[in-house]
Amino acid sequence: MRKNCFVHSMQSYNMTVMTEVQTEIVEGCRVPVLLKNGDGWHFAEILGKKEVNGKHMFYIHYEDFNKRLDEWVPEERMDMNKLEPPRKDQKTPKKEAASKLGSGPGSRPSSPEREIVIVNGNSSTNKKAPIVNRKRPRPEEDILLDEAVPPEKKPRQTGSMVAHNDDIVTRMKNVELIELGQNRIKPWYFSPYPQELTSASIVYICEYCLKYVKSKKCLERHLSKCLLKHPPGNEIYRKGHISFFEIDGRKNKAYAQNLCLLAKLFLDHKTLYYDTDPFLFYCMCEIDIKGYHIVGYFSKEKESSEDYNVACILSLPPYQRKGYGKLLIEFSYELSKCEGKTGSPEKPLSDLGLLSYRSYWSQTILEILIGLKPTEGNETPIITINEISELTSIKKEDVISTLQHLNLINYYKGQYIVTLAKEHMDTHNKALQKRKIRIDSKCLHWQPKDWSKRGKW
Repeated sequence: MRKNCFVHSMQSYNMTVMTEVQTEIVEGCRVPVLLKNGDGWHFAEILGKKEVNGKHMFYIHYEDFNKRLDEWVPEERMDMNKLEPPRKDQKTPKKEAASKLGSGPGSRPSSPEREIVIVNGNSSTNKKAPIVNRKRPRPEEDILLDEAVPPEKKPRQTGSMVAHNDDIVTRMKNVELIELGQNRIKPWYFSPYPQELTSASIVYICEYCLKYVKSKKCLERHLSKCLLKHPPGNEIYRKGHISFFEIDGRKNKAYAQNLCLLAKLFLDHKTLYYDTDPFLFYCMCEIDIKGYHIVGYFSKEKESSEDYNVACILSLPPYQRKGYGKLLIEFSYELSKCEGKTGSPEKPLSDLGLLSYRSYWSQTILEILIGLKPTEGNETPIITINEISELTSIKKEDVISTLQHLNLINYYKGQYIVTLAKEHMDTHNKALQKRKIRIDSKCLHWQPKDWSKRGKW
């Protein structure tokens, strides 16, 4: 009788062990996760795990969702019965990558010692942005081509573009919350702030010089000494409560580095560079009695071999959906008009970037087309693609892609004709009514420089 009891106990023990092996959760596993709003289940990839107050938490990336929705979830929100092990053909980033960048398990890479600048990268939703040395790549950093981009559309490998590697460290958000001026903002993506800051619940940032500190008291001490009340550099535009500053990445390296670290929290598909010298930064601010409060910015190369007029562009989350994104884009094209060039943002664009540009291009081109009047001897207005490009400073390829996107181009009797329907006009007029802030070219005080004659800038 005792022998049977012993056998039964051993069988129970073996079953327990087998169950634990079957349900072991490792990085790369796929599992359905209950969405935060309770709106059903969605498959997600497990990227990391930790223990909080004796409770297991898992960092997950929802498949086909943007990385800004990645989050830590408890086991209760995961359907463990449908847990799938990592695929054999899946190249899960090795943990060695983390040890090279940090000091231990779960560590994060710290800020680079040299200055950095963010530029556009891939728009694929599961690619990350490691730090790549502009002048000489570190031996331990692998520079790989992005396989998600078709060969004919791969980013150029020179100038301000370089393909980047995807590792487990940069796939996970490392900053929980930032305080910038009057706003507390939840970051969307990873940014290489120093590890001693990312372990804190809040990173405090001076809204004038963008210096980052670890506590509210440190920020108060800093603000009592900070001499800036606006971004460094020259104010080149002001109308009403909106102001733009031009910042040289060589003359104001510390500010440029801080700006890039801040922006990386909200920009996923970017590559970080140490050298800010070849870039100009244009910061847009709201003005009040306390000073100039940063709303957003864009950067551009001083010399671009491909006529890119924007390398990176961002309006901060508290100021989104207020028309500031289009204002930044409009300002970049206003500078191109002053230069007498057509321009285009660095491609490929991120998902939000493409939406913003498509909307701006559509409204700007429709504004030109609707305002056309017939010339002498013609019953209908006539304009060429080149003329639209010259009037708007939008590159010819972007004009054509926008007209195709709007389904305005038709082939009729051997020639291409742009046909405007009433619905296009109605949609355009509604969109214009929402754009209450526009750039006034009369308020821009700026002269383009010929950087090719300035040596190393």
